Amino acid sequence: MEDEEQLDLASRLTQDHHQSLKLWLRMLSCTVKIENEIRSRLRATFGITLPRFDLMAQLERYPQGLRMGELSKRMMVTGGNITGITDQLEQEKLVVRVPDPKDGRAYSVKLTAAGRKAFATMAEVHEGWIAELLQDVSGADKARLIELLSEMKHKLRTEP
Repeated sequence: MEDEEQLDLASRLTQDHHQSLKLWLRMLSCTVKIENEIRSRLRATFGITLPRFDLMAQLERYPQGLRMGELSKRMMVTGGNITGITDQLEQEKLVVRVPDPKDGRAYSVKLTAAGRKAFATMAEVHEGWIAELLQDVSGADKARLIELLSEMKHKLRTEP
């Protein structure tokens, strides 16, 4: 009898693992589809890459600026990538590097007035694109998905 119980437990774990993998792949697939469409639209409409848009979005949330290391952490990319993106945006006068008041050796990056204006335009259009891409998902389903994914995010953060 004990062997049967262990076999049953093992089959459930296998099924759960399969279901977890299927869920992860489905979430990834949806994310990649949306991201690719947004990436394409940003390039075609504004001549900007998604990483540059994302960096500007981070800075828009922090008008006092963010240090390069903080941007790297928030965007989950290397410091070298942040430097390259910042260099490009700085050449276009959309961001500026300013000495960090807490550490004279470090720099913070801030949006310029032109950067804030450009980002506001892009963000409004971007929000419309996201609404369009998700228009076939009901409001109730969106709310439930947000709730479920919030729970998942919390559990992923707290479990070892």
